[in-house]
Amino acid sequence: MSDNFDVIVIGAGPAGYVAAIRAAQLGLKTACIDAFTGKDGKQALGGTCLNVGCIPSKALLDSSKQFHNLTHNFAVHGISADNPKIDVATFIGRKDKIVKQFTGGIGQLFKANKVTAYYGTGKLLGGKAGEAKSVEITGNDGNKQTITATNVILASGSVPIELPFAKFDGKFIVDNAGALDFADVPKRLGVIGAGVIGLELGSVWNRLGADVTILEALPDFLSVADADVAKIAFKEFGKQGLAIKLGAKLTKAEVKKNEVALTYEDKDGSHELTVDKLLVAVGRRAFTAGLLADDSGVKLDERGRIVVDAHNHTGVDGVWAIGDAVRGPMLAHKGSEEGVAVAEWIAGKAGHINYDTIPWVIYTEPEIAWAGKTEKELKDAGIPYKVGTFPFAAIGRAVAMNEAIGQVKMLAHADTDRLLGVHMVGPGVSELIAEAVVTMEFKGSAEDLARIVHAHPTLSEAVHEAALSVDKRAIHKGN
Repeated sequence: MSDNFDVIVIGAGPAGYVAAIRAAQLGLKTACIDAFTGKDGKQALGGTCLNVGCIPSKALLDSSKQFHNLTHNFAVHGISADNPKIDVATFIGRKDKIVKQFTGGIGQLFKANKVTAYYGTGKLLGGKAGEAKSVEITGNDGNKQTITATNVILASGSVPIELPFAKFDGKFIVDNAGALDFADVPKRLGVIGAGVIGLELGSVWNRLGADVTILEALPDFLSVADADVAKIAFKEFGKQGLAIKLGAKLTKAEVKKNEVALTYEDKDGSHELTVDKLLVAVGRRAFTAGLLADDSGVKLDERGRIVVDAHNHTGVDGVWAIGDAVRGPMLAHKGSEEGVAVAEWIAGKAGHINYDTIPWVIYTEPEIAWAGKTEKELKDAGIPYKVGTFPFAAIGRAVAMNEAIGQVKMLAHADTDRLLGVHMVGPGVSELIAEAVVTMEFKGSAEDLARIVHAHPTLSEAVHEAALSVDKRAIHKGN
């Protein structure tokens, strides 16, 4: 087999493997390099997302939701069970089975599209302009080989940020991967960071009986989300037993006798907290260690991200970068769309990404989702806007599901009615947000959504009524 390709992709996460498949679909001879090893000791394609991120966390969230419903929510339906228990080994085993199914599925897709997979790490070597790009592969067995291509796509992803005074040990102080694999439900779980990972994994173990305390250094809860949505979510999480302490900065973490002793500071001074496990989820950083030879010509910014232009080109002929390793939100779907776009640009087609309409989702209960601008962003930019809201408490389907929590909030331009942002907290909003994304992508208005017939009874009626509410004409609430 020739080791010269049209495209080499370094990294097989949601950005990299999608780029590789799309490039192959476009008739480009493609290789993809990845070093992730699964629990079975074999190559596991899919990166962080499929192995220790998006997919396994959703499996645990769903399983823990079933248990929580059984112990807390089924009585209202007339359903009862005596002394329900959770088998953690089966709980984790189901998650592992789902992970293996999807990582194996990528391998099958690679075969179907004739993408050559290499098991190891890839390093972009230096070279002269106009020449084929060389990539050195270091296999997981230590053996090295060099392959070449006209184009190289860097998709090396990201890694958890480690605090210098709370280093990961894989047992007591863990990152997201460790929190997906606890052998037992910890009696006391500490979480540093009230972001997506902290809230989701904190929710998982809280539902199974852990006493969860989340320390968030920032004074505002979910500052990236709309303030009204964040306020509702914060209240609901408190009801569920998640103790979220804002403006609480961790200063020390020490493992003592199978416990973790924490010291943190807030406006009232210094405090101590003892937990059995500590999840540190303070964010992620671009991973570029060993990715670039010194003479590769690719530049990194002050945050260690690969510098790219609007088309994800690095400025080095034939070298592109996508996903968590570049600017923009660290979201799997953002990386995937960049992968598609870059593959199409390489093939001479018109790739497209609209960063203004990328949806964000937090898969807690209630779910949180948004796309477009927040109210604060519009105020700060001086953009005139109208607001429409509608509560799930007035939606028949939500009440019937016993999940009548939260609302849909819609922001439209005061003059043109163009939809500028949609923010949701409530049941199933991870799916409902897609309607808002489509509307904004096609430069639609609140009026467009208001005039579309939505099936009854469905959760989507909250979107319809929020659109009506923008012009003070919601049917099922006062205006």
